[in-house]
Amino acid sequence: MISLEDGIMAVKAARAAADAETSGMEPNVQIPAGFEKMKTGVFVSINEAKSGLLRGCIGYPQPPFDLARSLVLSARGVCYDERFPPLKNSQVPKVVFEVTFLTEPELIEYETTAELMSKIEIGKDGLIMEYGRGNKGLCRNALYLPQVPVEENWTAEEYLSNICMKAGMQNDAWKSCALTFKKFQGITFAEKEPNGEIVRK
Repeated sequence: MISLEDGIMAVKAARAAADAETSGMEPNVQIPAGFEKMKTGVFVSINEAKSGLLRGCIGYPQPPFDLARSLVLSARGVCYDERFPPLKNSQVPKVVFEVTFLTEPELIEYETTAELMSKIEIGKDGLIMEYGRGNKGLCRNALYLPQVPVEENWTAEEYLSNICMKAGMQNDAWKSCALTFKKFQGITFAEKEPNGEIVRK
């Protein structure tokens, strides 16, 4: 879906956009040719270089605009991930950037919890959980990229429990079979170190 060359350029573009955002400058980034004609989902993640801990992750699973704009907006937005203090410009050289391109989310049809778990492949599938969308009452949703359960060494059951908790629900909410789940795959490109070599993960 995305070549290594384009993936490398995308990560460099994400870093440049975040650097510009945190310094109060207008972003001047080089976007791979063709991104303006694509509407692929994309997420930008940053991790602390020394500890490897997550510092931010923002993106669009189904963007209403082209990939070029989605990439830049995600890179700028990751500087303000509400789970963390805003990223300072002095911290940009101390984090590693990664960009994940998403396939179109696919609805998981299931009738039992066992069937749901059987349709999720750890290491391949990212998840989107939705509850109450379209209703005026409680609405919940959450997303995990495919690499998260691998990094956390989760089973399928732990994966489902954690995505429910991320959405502010009980960890066993998925067992009610009342939630909507979608799965997607991703291609991730990441720096090995800040401003260092970029590889496909």
